[in-house]
Amino acid sequence: MKKTILAFVFMLAAMGAFAQNGVIKDLTGTVELKNAGSAVFTEAKAGDIVKQDTVVSTSFKSTALIEVGSAIIAVRPLTRLTLTEIRASSESESLNVSLQSGRVRVDVKPPAGSKTIMTVSSPSATASVRGTSFELDARNLYVTSGNVLFKGTRGAYTLITTGSESTAGRTGVAVNPLAFGNAAYLPPMPVGTQSYASPVATAATASTAAKSGTETPADDTSNVGVGISY
Repeated sequence: MKKTILAFVFMLAAMGAFAQNGVIKDLTGTVELKNAGSAVFTEAKAGDIVKQDTVVSTSFKSTALIEVGSAIIAVRPLTRLTLTEIRASSESESLNVSLQSGRVRVDVKPPAGSKTIMTVSSPSATASVRGTSFELDARNLYVTSGNVLFKGTRGAYTLITTGSESTAGRTGVAVNPLAFGNAAYLPPMPVGTQSYASPVATAATASTAAKSGTETPADDTSNVGVGISY
């Protein structure tokens, strides 16, 4: 048994794989941490280490900035997430985040010659990152830099480029980013005449929510897929 464990340790050492921790670079308000195996939250402070399987929770008007390798996670108010995997080797990093509620901004900038693979999963959306920057909540996506392939439960992937946004509405189809720009030039429908929510109207509502930092209500039937395009 001991020989097997030693062999495994040596194999990991040869591959250059090792566990990696995050650190809270900055915070405002009340931010709490619950370490793996613990039943209680403790108040966090700048400089605290964030290990794998640690739960991070922010209160009202509270934020946290977490650095994990080459990834920066900006945790918005009223957010709860768990760092489910933090691992690195000499050539790559792997980071998985489970977003239970709220909103995060992710910036991934791996150094030259290496790669970072990061996944952020919410109850109805998944974003896979390899060197890009975007904001994501339950169904709304805004791309700060890079290209993202965005998909709902129906329809094909839609390419969302830098500065563009999209949403997966109740129809399950990702809205074309052009609909957000077109919606700004359309007059509102008279009160009582809208029998259904058009894709453009849905896009405009989601766009306003994304820019204001508010979250649209989650749809139990919605499921969003996000990938990165190069």
